[in-house]
Amino acid sequence: MTVISVEKDTDALTLTFAAEFAADVDRVWQVWEDPRQLERWWGPPTWPATFTRHELSVGSRSSYYMTGPDGTKARGWWLVTAVDAPTLLEFDDGFADENGEPDDSIEAVTMTVTLESIDGKTHMTTLTRFVSIEQLEKMVEMGMEEGMTLAMGQIDEVLAA
Repeated sequence: MTVISVEKDTDALTLTFAAEFAADVDRVWQVWEDPRQLERWWGPPTWPATFTRHELSVGSRSSYYMTGPDGTKARGWWLVTAVDAPTLLEFDDGFADENGEPDDSIEAVTMTVTLESIDGKTHMTTLTRFVSIEQLEKMVEMGMEEGMTLAMGQIDEVLAA
């Protein structure tokens, strides 16, 4: 398992995942940049992701859906707000309706991904910021903590390919 820590901070309204990979920063960046590699780990194993649009430049949007075991599709989007390849990516991540349009009934979260080379490995930190304690608790209840832990564990398989 590549996840080395998970920290939920209810005062700061954040959920932070730290993971370490036996690959260089450029290679780990590729699993964020390439939608076909991203699909292989973004969703938890029972909810695989499909990206229909993906670009990592400031102001760009990504669109995706995750397909559940019963065929249910949960749609989402990203709005990229900062990029400093290959070490920083920041984006808003939200739910979408059946047409892929942002669902305004659920607030988006902000995710910041940092990649750092340490002793020949890549340390990746993914920090998610929530707008309220209610949102943080709802997302954890929906399985975000467990899902992200499982998803990050799949990155090693992508890196080995």
